[in-house]
Parts: sequence; structure tokens; C-alpha cells
Amino acid sequence: MVKKILLAESDIPERWYNILPDLPGPPAPYLHPGTLQPMGPADLAPIFPQAIVAQEVSAEPWIEIPDQVRDVYRIWRPSPVYRAERLEKALDTPARIYFKYEGVSPAGSHKPNTAVPQAYYNAQEGVKRLTTETGAGQWGSALAFAGALFNLEVTVYMVKVSYEQKPYRRAMMEAWGATVHASPTDLTNAGRGILEQDPDSPGSLGIAISEAVEDAATHDDAKYSLGSVVNHVLLHQTVIGLEAKKQMEMAGEYPDVVIACVGGGSNFAGLTYPFIGDRLKGERSKTRFIAAEPAACPTLTRGAYAYDFGDAVGLGPVVKMFTLGHSFVPDRIHSGGLRYHGDAPSLCTLVDQGIVEGRAYKQNECFAEAVRFARSEGFLPAPEAAHALRAVAQEAAAAREAGEPRTILFGFSGHGHFDMSAYDAYFAGKLEDVELSQSRIDAAIEELPRIPAGV
Repeated sequence: MVKKILLAESDIPERWYNILPDLPGPPAPYLHPGTLQPMGPADLAPIFPQAIVAQEVSAEPWIEIPDQVRDVYRIWRPSPVYRAERLEKALDTPARIYFKYEGVSPAGSHKPNTAVPQAYYNAQEGVKRLTTETGAGQWGSALAFAGALFNLEVTVYMVKVSYEQKPYRRAMMEAWGATVHASPTDLTNAGRGILEQDPDSPGSLGIAISEAVEDAATHDDAKYSLGSVVNHVLLHQTVIGLEAKKQMEMAGEYPDVVIACVGGGSNFAGLTYPFIGDRLKGERSKTRFIAAEPAACPTLTRGAYAYDFGDAVGLGPVVKMFTLGHSFVPDRIHSGGLRYHGDAPSLCTLVDQGIVEGRAYKQNECFAEAVRFARSEGFLPAPEAAHALRAVAQEAAAAREAGEPRTILFGFSGHGHFDMSAYDAYFAGKLEDVELSQSRIDAAIEELPRIPAGV
């Protein structure tokens, strides 16, 4: 039995896959935050470079990857696919389990797959500085890494509770030359407004996005860089799934179910969209897709499918998505990432149409699966990836009960080497299960923007 399936550097994809043309219907348009009318490419120009804007609205199914980007990808791509036969035994399942491992990147996660092209396109257009937000720190680390390669300054607004919980993520960003602020800050109008309302605010991704967007929009030499949710980010991440399709072919397999964790959707889309494309084209109609999210931030499973602001203050585009409301602030004791109040519009379309199934899990059950995985396969998962492992365990049990040798492929989005304080809390029995109350969801949804009739 082959343990890992490897590709050559020449197998790094030459094009990204754009799922938008294959969706059953056109995605809902982005709306301008001021007018709530459909946005055009020109409305995105103040915060994104032209090449990124073009990709964001592209209807082309394939977009060429620049040679300079593929050259940087060679540092860690192609990433391996592993057969998890020890996990299969631990789960006592007839299922064959494979995982695509993205922890091999310099930043330790899948995030550099989009950070590198974003840094490249900005540098090509003469941008000097990038601003961004980060939650658990994986995205900020990735952009700091990419910025160093393309001689760009990087300013990161890091959610305050993560800034305090994950000091080594901050140190990693600073090692690559980034400036990191605990958000909310007193450096922006958005941050000052939040602090006036709650001086002890733990922050949220929505708040950090507001600060980063404001910073970019008020400085001519800066642009904003986003780590998930929007179309061009999900596009860049499809290198994961395109490689995985080749690797599964080499194994003589095609997955019956594909699983990945979801915060904003970039990791999930990166692995699944090339496979979902097969299903949308009628080539593989029986493959199922499971999006695993935290019960502490259950956007896909309990959010409203509606238009909402992408950030807390309302500076960025208004998009149709499953949302907990742009004012949503996750509990401090939610230890992992996956904290965004909404999800990628294209992913939400697929969930709404029943092509993707969302499942929400509590912290302790996810960490239990992470520990089982580490003790069977050796790799220590990030808390985010642990959510996918919980879904894998459920699917493995279902295969055992049905007596079916199903093929499961899941995304191992990053390692947990910077998350040891969360593992410490789990082993000490201090990791609390957080399940969002319906009253909080109802209150947040009451604040959704009122969209004019006819939009």
C-alpha cells in the first residue's frame, strides 16, 4: 500500500479553475455599501489591483497562473496526498481515507496559495504596502511571507483575542517583516468607534476587515488583501483540488465524499471545487461534499441566507451569503479560527442548492479527533482542520454501519504547531464547548441591511 502520493514540480497546475461559469445560475451581484446598488469593477479599484478585480468578476472557466507565481509555488507545491490507513484501523472502518496535506507551506497552511499571487499582482502594479486582517493568524502569516518575497510592506490587523492567545503567530509575521496590530485599534475610525462602544472588545474578523479596508482606502500607496470569501481567493486555492484529482487518479480512486473545514470558504473551495465542477457538469453525480464548521460560529448551518456587509462597519461590499450578522463577535473561549460571520457567496450558493452539506461541531469533539489523528498518523492538526476530522470520523462510522468501502478525501488545511495552548486547555479539561444561542443569532440578523426592491 502506498503511503503518500507525490507529484513532480512539473505537475503544479498551470491554470486556476473558476467555478462561477459552472454554477447552475449566476451568483448574486455584490452591492455597494453606500448605495446598496450592484457594484461594477470600478467600485473595487480603490482597494484591489486591476488584475485581481478582473479575476474577481471573470466568467472564464480557467485563468492562467503567472510563471513567477508558479516559481514561488515550487517552494512547497505540489503538496502530498496521504493514505491514512492507521486512522482507518483506529476508526475500525472499511472506508479508504486520504488527506491532502497543506501544512508543508512555509506558513504552515493553505493560505500562501492565494497570498503569493495577490502579492505578485500588487507588486506588478506598483503597490508599496498591503493591509489585511487575520483571525487565528494563518492568513496574516501567509501574507507576511508573500510580502517578503515581493518586497511589499504588510500591515496586519489581528483579532485581539487571537493576538493575545497566539503570540508566536504574531512573532512569525514580524519575522517576515510585517507590522501587526491587535484589532480593534485606535489607528482607524472603525477601530476607535468599536472601542468607544466596548473598550474591552475582543475583536472579530469583521472589525479587523473594517480597519484594514479603511487603512488601504485612505492611503494611495496601499491596497487591501483578503484571505478568504471573495471569488479570486477561492480561485487561487483550486491548485489544491487540481493536484488532488491527479493524485487520486494515481491511486486509482475517485472520492465518494470530500470533506474540508470552513471559516470563510477558501480552504474548502480549494480542495472541493475541482471535484464539484465534475458534479456540476454531470460527470460524477454521486460524490458528496461536507463543509465542517464550529458550533461557536455556525454560519452555514444556522445563519440567514441574505445580503450582509462583509465587515463590521460597512466599508466593504455587501454580499449574499449565510451570515450571523456583521456585528457578530465570537466567544473568547472559541480557540480555533473559522470565526468569520459569513461565508463565500459561491459556497453559499452551493449550500443553498443542496450540493454542499454544512455540519457544525463543538470544540472538544474536534480536539478528540485531532488527538486520535496525531496518535495514529503522526501529524498534529490545526484546530481548524480538526473540524474536518470530526466529519471524517462520522463518515467512517457510516461506512462501517453500511458495510461499504467508501473513499473519503479530506483537506488537512494546516499544522497545529502554533496552537499548543489550545491543546493544553483540552488536555487540562479547560476547553469549553461553545454553542451559539439562537437569541444571539436572531439579534444579529435583525441588523441585516434592508436591500431595495428589485436588486
